[in-house]
Amino acid sequence: MKALTFPKSHRLLKPSDYSKVFDGVQLKVPHRNFLILAAPNNLGHARVGLIFSKKNLKLAVQRNRIKRQVRETFRNQQDLPALDIIVLGRKGLAQLENPAVHSALDDIWRRVKKQFNKQLEKTYRKSTSEGPDATSRGTD
Repeated sequence: MKALTFPKSHRLLKPSDYSKVFDGVQLKVPHRNFLILAAPNNLGHARVGLIFSKKNLKLAVQRNRIKRQVRETFRNQQDLPALDIIVLGRKGLAQLENPAVHSALDDIWRRVKKQFNKQLEKTYRKSTSEGPDATSRGTD
């Protein structure tokens, strides 16, 4: 069984990592309490970055509790695609209990995978429809 760790290689650490995601957003997963922005990476595994403002979560205790929940649920997701993911917190997050936050995050990770697969299918269909058939027309 693979160890469920959260090494630095699975985190967005530098401002340039965050700006790459903000500039090249390809997946957007809205939720009542969270917003997920994601862009593909070439690392072979997902990385996560967290943004929780004082405006939405007033107390440091609240921000830290939510960040721990996000990191824990991300760490347990073994089959996330190779994406750089930013999790943004929205208003009303402080009022949620831990089990509600956990179930919301599980739902969000499921939706991220689903949207990524849907987008992958769409680009695959597009490339196969324009592929070899387009160049072989009229060569008989």
